[in-house]
Amino acid sequence: MQIEPTALSDVLILDPRQFHDERGTFFDALNPEICAAAGMSAVFVQHSHSISRKGTVRGLHIQTPRMQGKLVRVVRGSVFDVAVDLRPHSPTYGRHVHAVLSAENRRMLWIGHGLAHGFMALEDGSEMIYALDQTYDPAGQRTIRWNDPTLGIEWPDLEPNLSAKDEAGLTLAAFGAAHDL
Repeated sequence: MQIEPTALSDVLILDPRQFHDERGTFFDALNPEICAAAGMSAVFVQHSHSISRKGTVRGLHIQTPRMQGKLVRVVRGSVFDVAVDLRPHSPTYGRHVHAVLSAENRRMLWIGHGLAHGFMALEDGSEMIYALDQTYDPAGQRTIRWNDPTLGIEWPDLEPNLSAKDEAGLTLAAFGAAHDL
């Protein structure tokens, strides 16, 4: 597996080594030894699955105080995936990175503790699997506004489809004033 660092510490892009033959393709989607060597959680306690239609935006989500690390991958379709640094003492606070994850490229993204995560589905029926190192706590979920101009995220030019909760997300400034990670 090739592991690429990004401009944010604790955000990694993983490209699995793939084996192709006349029967199809095989690859490791999760290997605890590789996770541990890369500084990622090697233990995942919850696996979640989302299915989204084109233009659906989920996020930007972070869970506090019980932080989650997430290893995400797409098994059908494609998404524009984003991680935002919300660690107040980080030199990259408020900055983001993004990657296109797809069933075709099989790339994965590790989003460590203290980082918000969100994505926009680029195709109908896009399916994402999340491997989480902490269970989901609905009372602890916080949402940062996906299109907060201070973040400078250049989302794909699609009509966004959001839940009411995601539409009501906080600005980065409001989140920072209310939360100390």
